[in-house]
Amino acid sequence: MKDFKSIFESRYTWIEGFMRNVRRYGRRTALIDPDTDATWSYAELNRECNRLSNALVKKGLRKGNVIMLQMLNCPEFVFAYLAAHKTHGVCCPVSYRLSPGEMAFNIEDSQPAVIICCKAKKDDVLEALHLSTYKPDAVIVIDSDTDENTVSYEDYVKDASMDEPPSQCDYNIYDETTRLYTSGTTGKPKAVSLTSINEVLSAHDVMIHFPMSYKDISMNTTPWFHRGGLHCAGPCPALYAGSAMVIMGKFEPDLALKYIDKYKITFLIGVPTVLEELADEQERQGYDISALKGIVTMGSPLERSACIRYQRVLTPNIFNGYGTTETFWNTFLRPFDLPENAGTAGASCVDDDVRVVKIYEDHRAEPDELVATNGEEVGEVIICSPAKSPYIYVNNPESTEEKYYKDFIYTNDLATWDENLFITIVGRKDDMIISSGENIYPTEIEAVLNTHPKVKDCIVTSVPDKMRGQVVTAYVVCQDTTLTAEELDNFCIDSPHIANFKRPRFYRFVAQIPFNATGKKLHVKIKETALEDLKNGLLLRV
Repeated sequence: MKDFKSIFESRYTWIEGFMRNVRRYGRRTALIDPDTDATWSYAELNRECNRLSNALVKKGLRKGNVIMLQMLNCPEFVFAYLAAHKTHGVCCPVSYRLSPGEMAFNIEDSQPAVIICCKAKKDDVLEALHLSTYKPDAVIVIDSDTDENTVSYEDYVKDASMDEPPSQCDYNIYDETTRLYTSGTTGKPKAVSLTSINEVLSAHDVMIHFPMSYKDISMNTTPWFHRGGLHCAGPCPALYAGSAMVIMGKFEPDLALKYIDKYKITFLIGVPTVLEELADEQERQGYDISALKGIVTMGSPLERSACIRYQRVLTPNIFNGYGTTETFWNTFLRPFDLPENAGTAGASCVDDDVRVVKIYEDHRAEPDELVATNGEEVGEVIICSPAKSPYIYVNNPESTEEKYYKDFIYTNDLATWDENLFITIVGRKDDMIISSGENIYPTEIEAVLNTHPKVKDCIVTSVPDKMRGQVVTAYVVCQDTTLTAEELDNFCIDSPHIANFKRPRFYRFVAQIPFNATGKKLHVKIKETALEDLKNGLLLRV
């Protein structure tokens, strides 16, 4: 048993799976970049990854060091993801939508040895570093010239060997390999640590549920800095399965359909708003998308009428997953579940235990205190997913203690479930806003707006939007009555502490905002008010 344990722990790693594919599928296509018409076979991809790996090791990268990425989906993202695995480092992709102030928090928290970014994010990264007390060893910029503050990617790797990098130590399934940032109920980012075995089993989950094999060609239209982007037909499962992957840096429906036709893509991944745009474009253009074996969506449930339309216009094989950054997806709807179960989040995945438990005001429910399976009683969704979560936040024991309890993560999602244990999400305990698949928390927007000298107080909620799902809406009590919505919009655009996609799109100026008896803002109440105000044309659009 001792021999088995040591072999299993050292050889059942994600990087060993990739190297198996290099050996057996060396000549097969691994990566396609439509922007440059470049392709990499598994052997070529491995050699390109080795260039970066050897350069990093030569410059002093050691086990556990963080490689932070801020970029759109691109070849260098894949090279860095692989290099982190090879060098015993930690790949830490962060949202390219972050403001410099938000990026500075991530830098302080993870203290990366290097930051790799695209040219478009160079100035923001340098501003973030100006705001941060921590400085990395290097800022590597793609498609840029070397200067006094940065080094170009090509200059960084130009003299590096394409041979396998020197071994620093044995690989282990429990080593941290990837770190992703999410946000808590206060809006503060939390670093989700993923181990090599988490990534292996996340890949297996995709291979089971699609299923995916070395014969597939996939394209994920969502950013790879998301768990769903990285682990749902992104670099993690695609390169572990030995399949080919088409890069889409920024989603455009016409391009996506052209790529399906040109590259014979078998699996496409996107949020429901992506499917809506694809269906509109396909009805106009009529591309040959017959190679598609399935489209996988996540982020929000599919309504029945929308699902039927996508099955008719795009492919009969629609999949929908629900989960968290911490646990990947944990319930799943497959084509045979739809459209009958459209609107639900599906039932538990093969290796997961997803439950709906009772809600108490003064304590959390035990994992076995379940709500009735009648589709009516509302409870909180909790998830046991030992295959895909290490059950810890980096540098954050308070959030670890708050979110994890008795082997379950308590999601704050509110839901019902039926006699077949199909879960229907009805809201969130923490009033999170989801706009275009991005998580936005009212408190972080309120904190920024309240720094404006003409703002006395504010409360932030959302209203429905056809394209984005929800848009941020702010109710403001003025300190100075000359304040305008346009002035606040410009203030948010110029602020380094709020990403552009998080800024309010609607405002209303009010004399007071609702509080409860203990002085807490009533977000539930203001959300109801906002719906009525939208209907009656009382909200100011910016």
